[in-house]
Amino acid sequence: MKKVLFVLMLTASFTVYASNKVGNLAIGDKPVLNEAKMADVSGAKISLADVKQENGLLVLFSSNTCPFVLQWEDRYPELKAWADKNKVGMVVLNSNHTKRDSDDSFEAMKKHAKEKGYNFYYALDDQSAVANAFGGQTTPHAFLFNNKMELVYKGAIDDSYKSAKEVKQPYLKDAMASLSGGKKIAVTGTKPVGCSIKRKIE
Repeated sequence: MKKVLFVLMLTASFTVYASNKVGNLAIGDKPVLNEAKMADVSGAKISLADVKQENGLLVLFSSNTCPFVLQWEDRYPELKAWADKNKVGMVVLNSNHTKRDSDDSFEAMKKHAKEKGYNFYYALDDQSAVANAFGGQTTPHAFLFNNKMELVYKGAIDDSYKSAKEVKQPYLKDAMASLSGGKKIAVTGTKPVGCSIKRKIE
């Protein structure tokens, strides 16, 4: 029954990268809104600039209930450990503006983070400002920047949302390792797979 429900949810919410009337950061671009403060579930106010570390920054758009996120998020703490090891800051953003009164309210974010044992920043992207500036499309959708805050990778976390055991290409891990090792990143972009961001568009 759970499998059937999950398949139905995927069918209803599945999306792959598509054009949108928002920004679209290209490899080599620098982000905007670096200094904008966002409310984190810890109670702190943080900005992208605050989170950046010696070798760069990982920005991951996510949510509370997307079935793709629920499949992937058990790997988030491992990503955080990998980011720490490679001196890359990590922040997870919830940009689902149209669901602020329901599944993706700030209170729901705090509850979700506590239940899942999040050990990283999980912040509210108010008005979908960062998602719109970046061109974030799905939950999840990863954007990795180097120490100069230049975009070096964007796309999926890895090549298997279904199971960590089935991963053959850990895109984000490989990119962060290359970043910290001063090596060229082999794969700089992949199609993000997930639920569409329920964004605010002016």
